[in-house]
Amino acid sequence: MANMLGMDEIQMRLLREVADLHKVPEGAYNIRSNSEAAGRQSTANIEIIPKEGGNGIDIYIKPGTKNESVHIPVVMTKSGLKEVVYNDFHIGEDADVIIVAGCGIDNCGTQDSEHDGIHRFFVGKNAKIKYVEKHYGSGTGSGKRILNPGTEVYQEENSTVEMEMVQIKGVDDTTRDTTAELAAGAKLLVRERLMTHGEQRAISTYVVNLNGEGATADVVSRSVARDDSFQKFDAKIIGNAPCSGHTECDSIIMDRGRILAVPGLEANDVDAALVHEAAIGKIAGDQIIKLMTLGLTEQEAEEQIINGFLK
Repeated sequence: MANMLGMDEIQMRLLREVADLHKVPEGAYNIRSNSEAAGRQSTANIEIIPKEGGNGIDIYIKPGTKNESVHIPVVMTKSGLKEVVYNDFHIGEDADVIIVAGCGIDNCGTQDSEHDGIHRFFVGKNAKIKYVEKHYGSGTGSGKRILNPGTEVYQEENSTVEMEMVQIKGVDDTTRDTTAELAAGAKLLVRERLMTHGEQRAISTYVVNLNGEGATADVVSRSVARDDSFQKFDAKIIGNAPCSGHTECDSIIMDRGRILAVPGLEANDVDAALVHEAAIGKIAGDQIIKLMTLGLTEQEAEEQIINGFLK
C-alpha cells in the first residue's frame, strides 16, 4: 500500500490509527493526504465524485446496497496546513453500509495544523448506516493539532444511523458540532468516547430534532479529562412529535481537569418521552486498591480502569 499510494511510514501509521487500514481497503475509498487525494476507488454500487475545486467529495450509495463499506480517512504530516473539506453522503433507500472516516495529524513543526471536515448525511427510507469517526494526533512539535468536525444528519422514515465518535489521544483542540433531523420511525444512536490530557480542549455539541412519530435517539458520551484539560458536553434533544430520546454523559475527572456537562431536553409534544443523565466523578479509591492487591502499581491500576471505562 505504501508504494501504491506513495505514503511514508508516518502516514501509514496514522491510517492504521484512524481507519484500521493496513492495506488498500476493499470496496470504495477516498484517501486524503496533506490536502491532496492519495487514492480513490468507486464500486458498482458506491460512486465517489470529487467536488469542483478539490475541497471535498460526493458519495452516492445506490438503493439496496448491502454489505459494502466506504473508507474516507485523512492524514496530515506537514506543519502549518489548514483545510476545510465538505463531504456529502447520499444513501439510497434500503441500503445497509459501513462508512469509516477519521483524521490523523502528525505535527513535528512549530505551526498549527488544522483539518475541519464537514460531513452531511442524507439517509433514505429504511436505510441503515454505521459511521465510525476516529481522531488522533501525534508529533513532537509545538504546533497544535486541531480538528473541528461538523456533522449534519438528515434521516428519512424508518432509517437507522449508528455513529461511533472516538478521540483518545493527541488532539490539542477540537470543536465537534453534530445536528440531526429524524423523520417518523427513524433511529439515531451515538457513542462518543473521548480522552483529553495536557492543556487540551474538547467541545462536543449535539442538537437532535425528533420530528416524526416513533423517532428515537440515544446519545451517550464517555470521557476522561486528565492534567489541565477541559471538556464540554452539550447535548440537546428536541421532541417535536410522539417520540423517545435519551442523552447521557459519564465522565472521569483527574488531576486538574475540568468538565462541563450541559444535557438539554425540549418537549414540544405531549407524547415526547425524553430522559437525560449526567455523572462526573473521580476514580474510586477502592477500585485502585483492589487492583493494586493483584500486583498492579497505582498508575497501572488507573490505566486499567480508564481503558475499561472507554471501551
